[in-house]
Amino acid sequence: MTSLRGLVKSAAAAAPVPLLAAVAKATFALPAPIRRALGTARSIDGNDLDLDSQTVLRMLALQGVDGLFSTGDIAEARAATVRLSQAVGGAKIAAVTVRTVTVAGAGGPLPARLYTPVTAGRTPLIVYFHGGGFVLGDLDSHDGPCRYIAARSGARVLSVDYRLAPEHPFPAAPDDAVAATRWALAHAAELGADPAAVIVSGDSAGGNLAAVAARELSLAGGPQPSAALLFYPVTGDDPANHSRQTFAAGFFLTLADITRFTDTYLPNTQDRTDARYDVLHADRLEGLPRTHVVVAGFDPLRDEGLAFAERLRAAGVDVTSTTVGGAIHGFVNTVGVSESARFAVDAALAAVGADGSRPPNA
Repeated sequence: MTSLRGLVKSAAAAAPVPLLAAVAKATFALPAPIRRALGTARSIDGNDLDLDSQTVLRMLALQGVDGLFSTGDIAEARAATVRLSQAVGGAKIAAVTVRTVTVAGAGGPLPARLYTPVTAGRTPLIVYFHGGGFVLGDLDSHDGPCRYIAARSGARVLSVDYRLAPEHPFPAAPDDAVAATRWALAHAAELGADPAAVIVSGDSAGGNLAAVAARELSLAGGPQPSAALLFYPVTGDDPANHSRQTFAAGFFLTLADITRFTDTYLPNTQDRTDARYDVLHADRLEGLPRTHVVVAGFDPLRDEGLAFAERLRAAGVDVTSTTVGGAIHGFVNTVGVSESARFAVDAALAAVGADGSRPPNA
């Protein structure tokens, strides 16, 4: 017999995205006492799970979502990722124009989107790599965050659709990230941006790719990004970091997800110590640009992000880090509904000097 949970999940999968977005908006608009009653308060390692994160987890639970990659079916997980992201990514921001561009990848041209604030003159350029475990995610899944970042910062944002596993396992993604960042540095002026103010950024797997691209370009010489902004990056497993076990289940990204992503992206286990993935243990980090690392307090990737910041600090890099104590993994994608997520992204943009005033309709 089909379970109630299965029926709810099937109904959510069939519902149009505008309906899911309306439900998400209405849920977040409920009075705080009602939202608290719907959520579950948690306190771990001195951090309190914030109300927005509780609301997100309740909404995911009602849809039968146990993690990013809970079913193991890649096509289903990819579709679900886009749908969930669009539901909480917010309405289109009129203060930003969007156009498709083509950038250079390591294996050929890659599709990308350029987000431009409508009142922009020459601006910084944020080269953005989406998250999704190197397996999920695309330009659509991160359309909301990229629109928000462009509107909020006043910078142009170039979102890059790099190759994904299993069709293209490691090292296709980091090779694409390096090639795309190099292309952006060379073509920034043509995009209307300042070539001296190119910031490499990304979330989760994309944060890993941004860090790897910064390191590889520093080793190669030539034009370099001026800064790196990493949201809860994958940097590499380490027995000294306990958050993968502490938050192994129940907080959206699970340890089972991480294992599936790793096995899919890095089927050759010898590659898992390659510096183009395991950047936490990489040498020659001293050439990285000014870097800001943002981690979430209830995230299995929390400790490795903070450990990477410490590695950079020890290497003499100008680095800062912030723990968004009440947040879960993936909060960047919820800027359309979560005030706490918007606040965290705003603070991160300010930390790398890419902040600006909010347009009236952003």
